[in-house]
Amino acid sequence: MAGLNDTPSGDRIRLAFFGKRNAGKSSLINAITGQEVAIVSDIPGTTTDPVSKAMEILPLGPCLLTDTAGLDDEGALGAERVRRAREVLSSTDVAIIVTADEIGSLESELIADCARRGIPHLVYRRGDDLDAFRRKLASIAPADQPHPLVSDLLSRGDCIVCVCPIDSAAPKGRLILPQQQVIREALDSGATALVCRETELSDTLSKLAEPPRFVITDSQAFDVVGKVVPASVPLTSFSIVFARAKGDLAAYCAGADALTRLKDGDTVLVSEGCTHHRQCTDIGTVKLPKWIQEHTGRKLNFAWTSGNAFPEDLSPYALVVHCGACMLTRRAVQNRIARCRAAGVPVTNYGICIAACHGIRVTAEKCMVERQRV
Repeated sequence: MAGLNDTPSGDRIRLAFFGKRNAGKSSLINAITGQEVAIVSDIPGTTTDPVSKAMEILPLGPCLLTDTAGLDDEGALGAERVRRAREVLSSTDVAIIVTADEIGSLESELIADCARRGIPHLVYRRGDDLDAFRRKLASIAPADQPHPLVSDLLSRGDCIVCVCPIDSAAPKGRLILPQQQVIREALDSGATALVCRETELSDTLSKLAEPPRFVITDSQAFDVVGKVVPASVPLTSFSIVFARAKGDLAAYCAGADALTRLKDGDTVLVSEGCTHHRQCTDIGTVKLPKWIQEHTGRKLNFAWTSGNAFPEDLSPYALVVHCGACMLTRRAVQNRIARCRAAGVPVTNYGICIAACHGIRVTAEKCMVERQRV
């Protein structure tokens, strides 16, 4: 049986603690969890960078708690710590503002920022009743369950084929999180999930007594897989089902249309929700730029962000291409889409962009692709 801490970070309620130095943020985290999660010290600025800890907190369930640096940190290095602390807000489900005394200008500014972003927040003053605070926290924390990846597309007894390429960028000895989660969700739905590489896909399909409910592939294998899977069998990708679950599939499809409007010299932002060691065949920094330039025939510039980093100013970019966001919460992804929309910058998703670059269009309503050249 899976442990409580097996819940993916992207499906956890994210609680972030903000306040001035020595306001008591770390002490509050330790009190809530009942563990020495954060370092407590009388020395101002003990917490320098955001530090996160996955925990099960009743009655909330699986949570990710993040302790941040003091909002009043000083100097050039302090300003960078404050920037990183505020950056955490974009992926926060509930902001907890800790103060040792009255609410000042820094706390008021943060509360106003939470209101603008639609992020629930609580103020905790040192000495407040902890049990009462826990009850308030449980009452405002998001209660909605993670949006389904494939379970609503399946019926008991269905069979799907998962195509998982194994190349130099694949993690050694395991499947990546999107593949694991899709397979698990299929099993929970009473369906069968067959797994193969793209090189064995034709042989795998030929052994089936009847066609699978659909085939789901790593997006970078669309060109090969699309030629093997019969047109009568629905086809999608791991990135696309995550785009539907956490993002806005219609907005992403419209964003892919912006590829044809790119001009020489435009800058495309490629944004990933996780951080990992870059390979020579990395999809975000190598393959995507190559495919986009080949598809558009334009000389483009590319910029990259990863993890919680996402630019406040999107005006330099003609297009944002976002990953499937398996490591981000739905709130964080929705926040990024909203910021793109407000800036008038089209946004699309890895899988949908890769499909478009290979002449494949995604049908937003059904989360599947249409395999005619576009």
